[in-house]
Amino acid sequence: MFNIISIIDIAIVAFVIYKVMMIIKGTRAVQLIKGLVVLIMASLLSNWLGFRTFAWILGQVQTVLVVALPVVFQPELRRALEQLGRGRFFARPMAMLNEEALGNLVEEVVRAVKVLSNNNIGALIIIERETGVNDFIETGIKIDGLVSTEFLVNIFIPKSPLHDGAVIIRGDRVMAAGCFLPLSENPNLSKELGTRHRAGLGLTEQSDALGIIVSEETGVISIAEEGRLTRYLDENTLKEILSKRLQTKHNNTMSWFSWRS
Repeated sequence: MFNIISIIDIAIVAFVIYKVMMIIKGTRAVQLIKGLVVLIMASLLSNWLGFRTFAWILGQVQTVLVVALPVVFQPELRRALEQLGRGRFFARPMAMLNEEALGNLVEEVVRAVKVLSNNNIGALIIIERETGVNDFIETGIKIDGLVSTEFLVNIFIPKSPLHDGAVIIRGDRVMAAGCFLPLSENPNLSKELGTRHRAGLGLTEQSDALGIIVSEETGVISIAEEGRLTRYLDENTLKEILSKRLQTKHNNTMSWFSWRS
């Protein structure tokens, strides 16, 4: 019988699922979830079409995944339990940036990079896009400060406490500094590229984040995207690339929300 208790029960389950999705959204687990959905769809389709052998193989794979999932999702499960324990499970998700805020973000980052380049100050700035990088935020010192030119420059001043490692930006906030990133394992990289460049490339090989690198030796500005490095950028070119890449992701996300609405 469908009554008020059933409605409350469904609402609670929907809310919990929503909060879990918000936690997963900030990690690389999103890609794993997509893979699981494809696997389940393939299993259902093979059963419907009568592909018994293929369906049996998919069934065995799903059995193995039941055991493997807790290991694969260990960081996400730990983060969910931590948030539940700290009372942060019910926190509101981060608001999206509007057009003006996106423009201000690009302007502040580009100005900071120009100052760092002119003074040969090494820097590695990561801008999160669709794929979350919470795992790497947790390796640094959490800040959650508004992005500004002066703030970014001061972080990377030599011998300052946070100048080593990467700064990670989410929206218009500096989430953390001094973060450790995975190094690229690409054997074809030039030997002259240092740890900053390899770290910037390494993260972009695992996510759709943008990595902005300033060479400490030469002041050369580079940007890493999808495991590819573009070097010798000037202020205007960097601004154009950032505006285009961030605007594209912003429009895609807005279109998705509009469709959902």
